[in-house]
Formats: sequence, C-alpha cells, structure tokens
Amino acid sequence: MLAQLNIRDIVLIDRLDLQFGTGLTVLTGETGAGKSILLDSLALALGGRGDGSMVRQGEKQGQVTAVFDLALDHPAWDVVRAQDLEPDGTLILRRVQMPDGRTRAFLNDAPISAQTLREVSRRLVEIHGQHDDRALVDPAAHRTLLDAYGGLERRLEAVRGTYAARKAAERLHEDEQARIAKARADADYLHHVHEELAKLNPKGGEEEALSERRALMQQSEKVSGDLRDAYESVGGEGSPTSTFSALLRRLERRAGQAPDLIEPCLKALDSVLVALDGATAALDEALQAADFDPRELEAVEERLFALRAAARKHSVGVEALPELLERFTRDIEALDAGETRLAALAKAVDAARDAYRKAAEDLSKARQAASSKLDVAVNRELGPLKLERARFSTQIESDPATAGPDGIDRVEFWVSTNPGTRPGPLTKVASGGELARFMLALKVSLADRGSAPTLVFDEIDTGVGGAVADAIGSRLARLSGKIQVLAVTHAPQVAARSASHLRISKSALKGEGRVATRVTTLVDDSRREEIARMLAGATITEEARAAARRLIETAT
Repeated sequence: MLAQLNIRDIVLIDRLDLQFGTGLTVLTGETGAGKSILLDSLALALGGRGDGSMVRQGEKQGQVTAVFDLALDHPAWDVVRAQDLEPDGTLILRRVQMPDGRTRAFLNDAPISAQTLREVSRRLVEIHGQHDDRALVDPAAHRTLLDAYGGLERRLEAVRGTYAARKAAERLHEDEQARIAKARADADYLHHVHEELAKLNPKGGEEEALSERRALMQQSEKVSGDLRDAYESVGGEGSPTSTFSALLRRLERRAGQAPDLIEPCLKALDSVLVALDGATAALDEALQAADFDPRELEAVEERLFALRAAARKHSVGVEALPELLERFTRDIEALDAGETRLAALAKAVDAARDAYRKAAEDLSKARQAASSKLDVAVNRELGPLKLERARFSTQIESDPATAGPDGIDRVEFWVSTNPGTRPGPLTKVASGGELARFMLALKVSLADRGSAPTLVFDEIDTGVGGAVADAIGSRLARLSGKIQVLAVTHAPQVAARSASHLRISKSALKGEGRVATRVTTLVDDSRREEIARMLAGATITEEARAAARRLIETAT
C-alpha cells in the first residue's frame, strides 16, 4: 500500500509530508484548495507526463516521493529485480521535475527510465476519476478484469504456455524449411565443395604441426654438415676415444705402483670417455633427426599450400576447415533426410496447435461463464449508484484467427444507459460521471481481484447526493476492507465513512506574498466540523453539526 507521499515545490505546495494507512482515506476541502495538485503530484511520481509549469515559482526543481509497503511476493518486485535491485519490503519511487520540462526518475534511489517507472507503478496504484478511467478505455484491460473475476489465472497460464510452445514449434519448422530450401538451391555447389573438402580431409591442429615440421627440415639443411663434421671428430674415424682408452688401460696397470698419483687421472680419463660417448650419442640422434627425404619437405609444403588455399577460398582460417567440412556434411545429410525431419516437425506443429486450441477453447468457455456472473454482480450494484436504468454486459468475440498468448477472445464491456437504447461500448456510451460509477461497481464486484493494492477515486461523487452519495461511500468503505482506497470527495456521506480524513486548504505564507497548500489530519471534533461544512456550506449551523454527527454514527 501507499505509506507516504512527500511533495516539495510543486505548484502551490512548498513542503508536504503525508502518511497513509489502510482502509478508506478521504481528502476534502474547498474548490481550489489544492486537491487536484495533490493527485497530479502522485501521478507525477507514478510516471505521469511531466510539465515544467508544475515547479513552484522561483524554485530550481520540484520533487515527489511515494513510499510503498509491499509483501515480498508482490508483482512490483519483479520490475525491481529486473533493475538488479533486491526487494526489501519498502519500495520508494521518486520523480524530479525541472522547470524546462525535463524529469528524472528513481527507484529506491537508483535512476530508472520513465517507462520502467510506469511499469512498476501500474502494479501499485490505479487512479480513477470522471476523466481518467483508463482501465475501462482499453479492451485488453476488460479481459484482464474478467479473468481476475473468474479466477482464470491458471487457465490463462496454460494458454500462454501452449502458445509459447506452438510458436517455438512453428519457428523450428520454418527454420528447417528455409534451411532445406537453401540447401536444395545450392545442392550442386554443396556436393562439389563437400567432395573437395572431404578429399582434402583437414585435421585439427594440422597446420601448426606441418609448419613446425617444415621449419625443422629447413633448418636441418643448414646444420646437417656441421653435425656430420662434429660426429666424425667425436665418434668417427678421427675420434680420440681409442687413444684415451689405450691411455686409460696403461695407467690402470700402473695404478698399484703409485695409486695416489694415478687414481685421480683414471677418474678424469674415465669422465672424458663418458663425455665422448654422450656427445657421440647426441650427435648421432641429431643427425638422424636432421636426416630427411627432400620429397617429404616438398610434400609438407604442398599440403600447407592446399590447406591455406582452401581456407582462403572459404574465407576461414585453416583451423576452421574441419568444422566447415562437418557443417557441409550435416547439410548434405539434412538434404538427404530433410523430408523426414520436416514431416516430424510438421507433426509437432500440428500437436502444438491442437494443444493451444484446446487450452484456448477451455479458457473461452470459462470466460463466458465468468462473464454471466460478472454481469449479474455489476448490475446488482448499479441501482444504488443512480444507474438503475442502465444495463451492463460483457461482450466476448472469439476468433481463432486472432489467437495470441491471452487466447482467442476479445472482451469489451458494454452498457445501455436507458431502456430501449442500443447497447454500446462503455467508454462511448457512458458519461464521465457514469464511467466513474461503473468503475466503482466493477471494483466492488471484483473485490481485491485484478486490482492494484491502492485505488484512488477522484470526485466520482460529483453531481450526486443523498442516497447515491451514501451508496458510493458504502461501496468505497466495502472496497477498502480488501485494499487501500483514497477518495477525493465533496460528499459528506462519503467522508463520514472514512477511516482517515485529510482536509486540503490554502494558507498565506508570512512575508512571501503567496499562498501554499496545507493538509490537516482531522479527528473527532475537527472531522465532524469539516463534514458539517460540507453539509451546510460557508455558514456552519448547529443543525449541520447535528447532521454530521448522525452521519458519522450511522457510518460506524
């Protein structure tokens, strides 16, 4: 519900902080006191059109903040989560208005777009008046109200699910049709390219391996001569190994005569021989690695050239050729098996359409049943609201050709305001005051279903009095037992039924030569006095006070 409304520098309001509670809150005051400004401020905070003229004269900006207390499962939090914000039970909407017409919007102090502001606000507050019954203007909203009244949310979700499945099946079928059609058109080219790539048979990582092998072979040509010379010197005919071996044997025979002298020499010579053997092995291994067939180098270079030529031809990297071959293979397989898969997808489309049709027809029948009950409920409320000669009806046109995620029905509320007159769409037949009372009758019939948690009614009692005003007050009070209701009213019968009473007035600001709107919370005597003023006018009589007392006692 709406917990607070803080207004700064908007038209006649310099500073205003309002607290709201549950139940019915009425706002009263003389004409021109600022009731409309209050509602315009709320509308601004909810994403309404900004206007530079709303900024209080001489100020740099105006600002309105609306604070809502919401359960964590309320749908408004879905929008908050979409902004990467975490719900915490308190939702704060703030709108800043500049004199040049620009506005800025914030959600829990995070900047948001005006569109996002409106998206979250429509889940929080509905404002209804003689000229602002948006829920009755849009036939799509009529369908939403009917579904809420009938408790058809589960059936509606089933329709939306089957519709999404149907569209997905149709997209798969269409994509496959397009792919096969393209493959057929390119069949000759497809087979030629596939045969060419299959013959080439590229492998993953092949280019890198071939490049390394070619580089090795090219370097080998340059160093193989030096390697052979080194090998001949170390392990070939010119090797000193036999000389060192003979010296080692001679010294071993003398070791017993002078061990201290000979042992270190034996170890050194042995190390030399071991090093020579290691060097010989390393050189031999290097010679074997450097020894290649020149035809191999030619073959490697030809393979690299073929791979790179194919890559350039298809405008891909060499490393992408295996994947390209696989794709062409799949395309050929799809071309060969396309009819079978297409037939299976066509069956899936038929099944999805049939599931949607059944779900939509089930929802349509449920809507027809709910509409009859809604018509009875609304017509029952019309008599006391001075609409006793009017008849309300719900028109449902079902057309499978207009199938959508919400079914096949177009729902519109119709009325005839006088016996014998032809019924027509509610928004075209009913006057402004009648529209507001029709909305009240609908809301009372719906109770808390299909409604935002806060409803605002702006002077829907204009032009009525007595029993009709009392009926309006009674219904607003009933409605406020389910949701929060705010009502701007001139009817004392409505004000007497409120749980909270706010009086709007204007007062002069000392030393400034201008006035400001003020709001006073009325209780007990002050509330009775205001209702007496509403009854009597400028001069409040004792009879008016007594009548006000009786109204309050009767209402409670």
